[in-house]
Amino acid sequence: MKRTLTQEEKDLAAAGYDHLHPKDEKDDKGTNVDITEHELNFEGLVDSLKTNFDVKDPGQSHGLTADEAKARLARDGPNILTPPKQKSALRKVVLDRLFTMFNILLMCAGVLEYIILGIDFHFPKYLPWGILILVAFINASIDFYQIQKSEAILASFLAMIPPACRVVRDGTIATIPAAELVKGDLVLLRSGDKTPADLVLFSAVDMKVDNSSLTGESEPQERRALADGSKKRPVEADNLVFNSTLVVNGEGWGVVVRTGDHTFIGQIASLTGGESGNESPLAVEISRFVVYVSCIAIVFAIVFFVVGITTAYKGKAAATVTFAVSILVAFVPEGLPSVVTLLLSIAAKRMAKQNVLVKDLQGVETLGSLTLLATDKTGTLTRNQMTVRGNVFQLSNNDEQTTEKFSINASGMREMVDIAALNSRVKFDRTDVPFDQRTILGDATETGLTRFAGRHIPTDYDTHVKSHPKVFEVPFNSTNKWALVILDKPHASGVLTSYIKGAPERVLSKCTTYLKDGQMVPITDQFKEDYDEAYDYMASRGHRVIACAQYLLPGDQYPVDYPFSRTDDQYPIAEYCFVGLVSLEDPPKHGVREAIGTLRLAGIKVMMVTGDHPKTAEAIARKINLILGDTRETLAKKTGRIIEEIYEDEFSAVVVHGDDIDNLQGWQWDQIFGKDEIVFARTSPKHKLEIVKRAQALGHIVGADLGIAMNISGSDVSKEAADMILLDDNFASTVKGVAEGRQIFVNLKRSIQYTLSHSTPEVIPQLLYVVVPLPLPLSAILILVIGLSFAWDQPETADGLMRMKPRKPVNERSIRALKRRALVRSRTMQRDAETLEVITPSKFSVWLSKIKRPFTRPFWEELLEPTDNETLVDGKLLSYAYLEAGMIETIACLVAYFVVFFKNAYFLKGSQDFINSRGQVIGAQQQVDALAQAQSIVYLSVFITQCFNVFAVKARLSYPFGRRVIANKWNFAGILAGACLGMFIVYTPPLHVVFGGSKNLSPLYWLIPVAFGIVLLAWASLRVVMLRKSIEHLKVKDIKGLMMFPTMRTMSMRSRGSRH
Repeated sequence: MKRTLTQEEKDLAAAGYDHLHPKDEKDDKGTNVDITEHELNFEGLVDSLKTNFDVKDPGQSHGLTADEAKARLARDGPNILTPPKQKSALRKVVLDRLFTMFNILLMCAGVLEYIILGIDFHFPKYLPWGILILVAFINASIDFYQIQKSEAILASFLAMIPPACRVVRDGTIATIPAAELVKGDLVLLRSGDKTPADLVLFSAVDMKVDNSSLTGESEPQERRALADGSKKRPVEADNLVFNSTLVVNGEGWGVVVRTGDHTFIGQIASLTGGESGNESPLAVEISRFVVYVSCIAIVFAIVFFVVGITTAYKGKAAATVTFAVSILVAFVPEGLPSVVTLLLSIAAKRMAKQNVLVKDLQGVETLGSLTLLATDKTGTLTRNQMTVRGNVFQLSNNDEQTTEKFSINASGMREMVDIAALNSRVKFDRTDVPFDQRTILGDATETGLTRFAGRHIPTDYDTHVKSHPKVFEVPFNSTNKWALVILDKPHASGVLTSYIKGAPERVLSKCTTYLKDGQMVPITDQFKEDYDEAYDYMASRGHRVIACAQYLLPGDQYPVDYPFSRTDDQYPIAEYCFVGLVSLEDPPKHGVREAIGTLRLAGIKVMMVTGDHPKTAEAIARKINLILGDTRETLAKKTGRIIEEIYEDEFSAVVVHGDDIDNLQGWQWDQIFGKDEIVFARTSPKHKLEIVKRAQALGHIVGADLGIAMNISGSDVSKEAADMILLDDNFASTVKGVAEGRQIFVNLKRSIQYTLSHSTPEVIPQLLYVVVPLPLPLSAILILVIGLSFAWDQPETADGLMRMKPRKPVNERSIRALKRRALVRSRTMQRDAETLEVITPSKFSVWLSKIKRPFTRPFWEELLEPTDNETLVDGKLLSYAYLEAGMIETIACLVAYFVVFFKNAYFLKGSQDFINSRGQVIGAQQQVDALAQAQSIVYLSVFITQCFNVFAVKARLSYPFGRRVIANKWNFAGILAGACLGMFIVYTPPLHVVFGGSKNLSPLYWLIPVAFGIVLLAWASLRVVMLRKSIEHLKVKDIKGLMMFPTMRTMSMRSRGSRH
C-alpha cells in the first residue's frame, strides 16, 4: 500500500478525519452524594446489609434467601429510577404540535381575516375563516394523538426486553430482572454488562468500568475489591461501581448497597432529566421541506396580493387579503406532519411483527438509508455455540472424521484438558446436578472448552478443579489476547504450575519449548513451519484456534508464598512450553448467507469486524457471501507473484489485521473502504469504534449510526446503546428492517408527491381570476377542505427496493466532494496563533454566518454540485407534482368549470346584465347558483383526479395497474371517506352559507374529471417507460459467485472441491 503522495493529496486524504478524536472533558458533577458504604470493611458490609459472601470463592456464596429478598423488595421498592420529567400533554400539543410552520401560517391567516372582519363586517363572507384556526388545532390534535400512540407502542416494545442481571440467592446463581434487586444481593458482573445498581466489590479480576456518562472520564477506570474499604469520595472510590455504568473489561462480584433513586445516578437529577433534542436526517429533511414550502407560499401570497390589488380588486384591500390568503392555503400541505407520523408508526409496528424492535421512530427510515453494515462474527453471523472439533499435539492433525476418538492417555491430551478446565472463568447455574445437565455461564469459547474438558476428565469435574486452587490470575482481555492462571499444582520441580491460553501467535511468542511425547523440546524452524501449516489448516476451515502452553514453575524461583502481582508484571511471562492447538467451530447461523447476499444486492457493503485470526475470519466470510473475490494474498498465491507486485485495482477484497489499524494513514483508509469486500480481524473494541468513525467520515451511513443489537445473546451495553434490537437474534431480520426502512422513505415521498399535486389546480385558477379575469373558480375555504388520503403501500415488484442502490450511495465522487468541503472548512476555521487549536465561534457569529452563507459562492457550488443522492423532495418529485400531474388536474378543473358555466350562465361581452348567450334571463339567485355549481365542480374535480393520483404516484418501477395497486384496502377507505365529505359539503344546503355549494350540480359532470383521471394514469404509465433507463442505472448489478442457498452443512465438514 506504499506509494508517494503529493502534499495536496495528503491534505485531501486527511480531510474529514480530524474531528474523530475530540479533546477529553471531565465532569465534576456528583461529587457530593450520600453514599458511604464503600468506606466499610468486608465485616462491616456483612453486618450493615445483613448478608453474607465468600471472598475467596464468590461463586460459593449463599447470598440472601428468596423470602428475605422478597421482604426487602416490599420495603424498599423496585430498583428503578424515577423517569425523567417529560413534557406535559399541554406543552406537547401547544408548543410542539400546534406551533409548527404550517399551522402558524394557517392561524395567522385566520387571525388576519378576523382583523379585517372587525374593520369591514360581513358575517357570511368571513365566518369560514374560523375554520383555518380550527384546522390548525385539529392538525395538532391528530399529530399529538399519533405521537402518543407511537410512544405507547414503543414503550410496550421496550417492556419486552427488561434489563436482567446475575445474582446469588440461596446459594444458586440465577438471572433475574434488575428491577427486583435489593440491598444485600450479590451480583456477578462481566465484561459487556451494565451495572444494575450501586455495588461495593468484594472480589474483582482485572475489572474496568466506563464512567464517562457520570464523570466525563473517557478512559475506563480500574475497579478492585478493598478489604478495608476506601476513604475516598464515592466518585473516586476504587471499590465502588455505579448504576448504569458499563463493564468494559474483566469481571467482579459486588454487594448491592443502593437501589433506585438512592443510587449515585439517582441522586444526580440533571443527568437523568431532559429529552434529547437531536434530530434524525429524516426530520432534518422534512423540516427543510416545510421551510421551503412555507417560504414559497408566503412569496406567492405577497405577489398575488400586489397583482390582485392593482388589477381585479382595484384597491380593495380587504378582498385582496382574502384572495392572497387563499393562495397561501393552496400551497400549505397542512396534513403532512400527521401523515409522516402515521407512516412511521405503521412501519414500527410492521417491523415488530418481524421481530425487529425500533426504539426511535425516525430510526426506521435511517435503517433504510444504510450504505455499510459493520457486524461482529460471533453470536451475530455465527451461532455463538463453540464446539471443540480438533486438536493438534506434536503438530499432527487430529480430525474427528479421519482419526480415532481422543484418549486422555494420548501425548499432551491430559495437559490440554487441564488447561481447558483450570484456566477458565466459567460459572455454573448450579453444582448439585451432573456436569452435562448444568448451564454454563461464560463466553462461547470458554463454554466450548469447558464442555470438552468435562467429557475427558476421568474424575469428577468439581473435585478436579477444587484440588488445584488458583493462586494468581490474569484474565483474557482484548489487548493481551491471552489468559494466564497460576495453580497450586505440584510437579517434580515445584508446587506451582502456570497455564496460558489465547491467540496462537501471542502464546507462541512466549514459548521456548514444545511438548513432544511428554518431553520439553526446543522450538526449531521446522516446528514453526509445521505449526504454521497446522494453524492455517484449522483457521482456513473457519475454526477459532486457541493455543495452550504451560510453565512448571521452579520451586526455588517461585515458592508457594511468591508475591505475584499484575501491576508491576510480577508473574512469569516467558519460557513457556507449547502444548498444542485446539480448534473450535462456531457454525454460521441459518439464513445469514442469504441475508448478506440480499444486502449486497441492495448496494449495502457488509463488513465483518472480529477478534478472530485473519484466516478464520476470511474462511467464515467466504462461506457467507461476505468475500467472493481475491485478496492481495490469495491473488499472489494464485498467480505465483510476490505480494508487492499486486496492484490495488487487481483485487476486490481485503482482510486487515488489527495490529495495522493504529498506523493506517488517511489514504490507506480510503483504499480499504474502496474495496467491495472488507474484513477486519484481531480487532479490539477500540479498533471497532475507530473503524466505524472512519467509515462515517467518508459519508457512510453505518449500521452503528442506528445501533443494532441482539436481544438474547447481546450484552446490556449493546442493547442500551442500540436503537434497533433483533428480538430473535436473527441477523436475517436486518434485511427485513432495511426493506421496511426503504419502503417508508418511498411512501413518505409518495405522500409529499401526492399532497403537492393539488397545489397547481388550486393556484392557477386563482391566477386566471386576476389576469383574465374570470369568476373565482375555487374559494379559499373549499381549498382547505379538499380531501386527502394516503396509506402504507407494499413494494412495487417482487424484490421491491432491495435491488436498488442506497438513496445516498458512497462512491468516489461523493467522497471527493465531501473531503473537498471538509478541507475548505478546516482552512477557514479560526485558530489560536500559538497553539493552532480551533477557536469555538460564538452563537452570534454562527447565526450571522448562516445568514451570509446563501450569498456566497461555495454555498451555490455545493448546492448545485451533481450528486447521486436521492432526497425526500427533488426535481423529479416537484416536476411531477407541479408540472405533470398538477397541470393535468388543472386542465380537468378548468374544463369542468367552463362546461358547467356554459350550461348554466355563460355571459357574452355586451349582453344585458341578466341575459346569457342563449337569450335566457337569469336572476340574481340563479347567477349565485351558477357560480356555486362551477366552484363545486372544480372542488370535486380536484378530489376525483386526486383519487386517480393515489394510484398514479405509485408508478415508478411498474405500471399503476394490477392486483398490487388495488391490494391496499386503506386507499379505498380514504377515497370513500373523502367522497362522503365532498358530497356532504356540496349537496347539503345548510353548508352552502359557508362553502358555497349547490344541490343542483348534476353527477354527470363528474365524468369530466374521471376522464382526466384516466389520462393521468396513462401519463403515469408513459412516465414509467420514459424513466426506465434512468432507473436502471440505480439498480445494483448482479454479483458473480453469490450463493443464495441455505447453509446445509456445518463448517466442520471438509470443503472438498468447494468453490469460493
